[in-house]
Amino acid sequence: MEELVLEKGSPENIGGRLEKEIRCYEFLDSLGIEYYRCDHPDANANTMDDCLKIDAILEATVCKNLFLCNRQQTEFYLLMMPGDKVFKTKELSSQIGTARLSFASPEHMEKYLDITPGSVSILGLMNDKDGVVNLLVDEDVLKDEYVGCHPCINTTSLKIRTEDLFGCVLEKLGHKMTTVRLIGE
Repeated sequence: MEELVLEKGSPENIGGRLEKEIRCYEFLDSLGIEYYRCDHPDANANTMDDCLKIDAILEATVCKNLFLCNRQQTEFYLLMMPGDKVFKTKELSSQIGTARLSFASPEHMEKYLDITPGSVSILGLMNDKDGVVNLLVDEDVLKDEYVGCHPCINTTSLKIRTEDLFGCVLEKLGHKMTTVRLIGE
């Protein structure tokens, strides 16, 4: 892996970047919030091990972002939880009043968030104009000063102040969050 560098704001050169990634930068820039970016094109953040290396540069909360649905595939959830917690379906299901949760299909992920597996991010909610996806955030994610997330593609990671992400960013996305408490042991 080449040396990772943390840069402030959007890239100067957007050549070769996907439209959905560029939309993320334009969205964040329109809000006037400060954010940092780490490009890692040769190290897709597909595994938590990859994410740990990248997040060491970001110095932000390492999140698992899981795209879930109910058995009938009529309710969809984006769960943000610390990367070191174990996800237990039963634990979350009881808190949100859903009988059974499973991972949603890549087709649903693409349809509602315009994201492919491995790139799930809270910023994908900007593509959920109909408010189909419910945001669930483990309370521990909210404790640190910064959160790391992808700009809808896993070859770049962003560092955003937690209060900005769950404040003005989430408000502008038009979504509300439900805070959950996961033990994950």
